[in-house]
Amino acid sequence: MGHWRGWLPRPGFLILLLYLTACTQATFNRPQGTIGPPHVTSRQSPADTPSLPSTSPGRTSAATSPPPPTNAPLTATHSPQTATSTPNPYAPLTIAALAARPYGGGELAILDTLEETETYTRYLITYPSDGLTIYGFLSVPHEGSQFPVVIIAHGYIPSDEYEVEAYSTRYATALTEAGFMVIHPNLRNYPPSDSGPNPYRIGYAIDLLNLIAIVQAQSQDPLGYLRRADSNHIFLMGHSMGGNAVLRAITVWPTAVQGAVLYGAMSGDEYRNYRLIRDWHGDAGAVFELSAPAGMLPAISPIYHLERIQTPIAIHHSLDDEIVPPAWSEQLCQKLSDLGKSVECFTYDNTPHTFNGYADTLFIERMIAFFAGILAR
Repeated sequence: MGHWRGWLPRPGFLILLLYLTACTQATFNRPQGTIGPPHVTSRQSPADTPSLPSTSPGRTSAATSPPPPTNAPLTATHSPQTATSTPNPYAPLTIAALAARPYGGGELAILDTLEETETYTRYLITYPSDGLTIYGFLSVPHEGSQFPVVIIAHGYIPSDEYEVEAYSTRYATALTEAGFMVIHPNLRNYPPSDSGPNPYRIGYAIDLLNLIAIVQAQSQDPLGYLRRADSNHIFLMGHSMGGNAVLRAITVWPTAVQGAVLYGAMSGDEYRNYRLIRDWHGDAGAVFELSAPAGMLPAISPIYHLERIQTPIAIHHSLDDEIVPPAWSEQLCQKLSDLGKSVECFTYDNTPHTFNGYADTLFIERMIAFFAGILAR
């Protein structure tokens, strides 16, 4: 295991991307709010004493909308509307359109306590995202007064098997014990979160972007639930389809977070995500995605807009992954390196798509070191 040591093509990958899609042809509701590789060798944890504010879950305050992305967004293509013209349903899905719209509005609320240990407390939370209610959990360390924030985007799980504390909870626990405040949303269409539009899995990225904007605003409230969140140090980690959502989020809003980890991530090329299954995928959403007019898929796919990225990235993938081809991560790593982006890349042997054993332990250590190294700058 280690840095890229050469990629081996693996035939017969079992692409389960059809299950990753909860996509429908729809227009997203817009909220009223506004909006070389790092060398990591040390770990930094906040140190003070924690406690949750005494505010009740029902308390509300006006969230301050985040600033728009500093990069001028690319111009979205819109056809002039006439009495006989038909709106282009793909136009709002482009990177340019997503970069031009606002995020945030509303507040993160705590509903209940899920777990309390000697080192942290975990809470059941909700927050709004484009008119949907998104559930998840918040883990807060016991020692410290201000904490860097990590937002975790989970991968695919059959919706009837999904739980608030999913398989990715172990990563949240490790990060919290290392001194990070962790927010783990159940992305749209994963109960108990609401169901909503998700063509090209863009809804997942929107759920992340709305949450980032809420954290930035709500952390400024001295009496709010997120008053101990360090809004200057927000990080993302995404696994599998969650990795695709993270890549889109940091492409759409280049300055939103200070670091991102992609773990067994799906491709940033939406044609690639579907081309292997188009002949046997009967879902209408796939038909919509593959029927985009010429030029629209590149406008929608993050892989064609990597020059926008300003966030340091760490990429981790197993060479024995039989779900998502490891070559996808290798190629992303090369593209980012060629663009002069801050990226570090690791491969792992003898471990599946969701790591286990020593590989999982090593991944967690590297992830924490990556975030800690950014904090130490």
